[in-house]
Amino acid sequence: MSTTATIAEYQAQNKAKLISEVRRRFEAEYVTDKSDKYDSRDVERLQQDDNWIESYLAWRHNVVDETLKMLDESFQWRKEMAVNDLTEASIPRWLLEIGGIYLHGYDKEGNKLFWIRVKYHIKDHKTILDKKKLIAFWLERYAKRENGKPVTVMFDLSETGLNSIDMDFVRFIINCFKVYYPKYLSKMVIFDMPWIMNAAFKIVKTWLGPEAVSLLKFTSKNDIQDYVSVEYLPPHMGGTDPFKYSYPPLVDDDFQTPLCENGPIASEDEASSKEDIESDGKDTLETISNEEQTTLPKKGNIMEPTSKADENEKVDSKMKTFKKPLSVFKGPLLHISPAEELYFGSTDSGEKKALIVLTNVTKNIVAFKVRTTAPEKYRVKPSNSSCDPGASVDIVVSPHGGLTVSAQDRFLVMAAEMEQTSGTGPAELTQFWKEVPRNKVMEHRLRCHIVDSYKPSSLTWKDHAFNMSVKTSEDLCHQFVTSRRESDCSPP
Repeated sequence: MSTTATIAEYQAQNKAKLISEVRRRFEAEYVTDKSDKYDSRDVERLQQDDNWIESYLAWRHNVVDETLKMLDESFQWRKEMAVNDLTEASIPRWLLEIGGIYLHGYDKEGNKLFWIRVKYHIKDHKTILDKKKLIAFWLERYAKRENGKPVTVMFDLSETGLNSIDMDFVRFIINCFKVYYPKYLSKMVIFDMPWIMNAAFKIVKTWLGPEAVSLLKFTSKNDIQDYVSVEYLPPHMGGTDPFKYSYPPLVDDDFQTPLCENGPIASEDEASSKEDIESDGKDTLETISNEEQTTLPKKGNIMEPTSKADENEKVDSKMKTFKKPLSVFKGPLLHISPAEELYFGSTDSGEKKALIVLTNVTKNIVAFKVRTTAPEKYRVKPSNSSCDPGASVDIVVSPHGGLTVSAQDRFLVMAAEMEQTSGTGPAELTQFWKEVPRNKVMEHRLRCHIVDSYKPSSLTWKDHAFNMSVKTSEDLCHQFVTSRRESDCSPP
């Protein structure tokens, strides 16, 4: 056995011993006869989650006595704040709407950005507890989803004044990372700090301690790109990120895997479910199936007049509700159509499904997955697959079980290049997404748009598709854009 392997084995054994000792002593010295001090769910988790204990040990340099004190303080705080029970409903709506605290984007090392827009904070003892709960809500939410992955705190001090300085609140944030969520702080980027706050941040440095002081990064518009690339910086920081905070729903970082991962949910109507079950996810890798092509006009082809009866026979019940995407987002790995909005019909119009078309513009296989802010609401097929070089993939998005599409729902398309030797089966894709660096992942977001009623100019491929005169795709695009402009300019 090599020296390196021997050292690694010793370290693993030593870590296991330390974790075991922490569990034993915490139970004996802190929990016994004092169980009301803590939330029983935290005590139970401590007995099962090695990584949680390890995070406290690492922050206290593997000194068990110090780790136990830290656990005691942290657990008491968690119970006082009712952290395990914090939900969106626990936070006043106005506080969520103002957009002063949220998660969005990544730094150059792939760490999630935790934004604190200080200008929206006004010192007020009546609201400070709610603001602390909001910080705890986001950190706990993130910790449960991304166990152990650090965040970069973006302290945006632009446009702030003296009325925004609240040292109690700043100290709370520092303690969150020093005591309550150890190992979660990658760095704290301080942007555009006014000179009047110099004295305040000298105090902050003492709170952080000598080792953590190095995690403070004071920046301006000239050097913030050392830590965060322009795609995740707002314009006032010199970036190009078009993201604008709005609520509800919670910001787009809450993307989750749809209920229907590469397959159907049996509670749809019988016919649709059977069709989907019989079709494998790979069937959708063809741009449009042969049967589906009969419903779409081709450039330069004359479509013969079709009777209503013939039309009903020809049109696939699954595809006739699609609107062909006309706009394209041109990303470095994939071209994504539509570019910004998925168009769904209202309940009355019956246009239930939407289509996302991905085109691989690289020379390598590109893995992709689709997530949504409303995973219980949509079927997405395929939601996790790959696309060959130069090929296109059609992704079908449909509301599940009669649930209503909301304009607040969002979709996230994630993509990353794979090595030529990599497999593309489910197991290989799962492993690939675990290992791919965050900065190698392309992301693109799509909003939902509900069409209230059927209009020929919306170019849905229903009855209208069989009665159109010969038009090129460019003509159709022009018609679509013109109709949108007329609609946008019409009086309310």
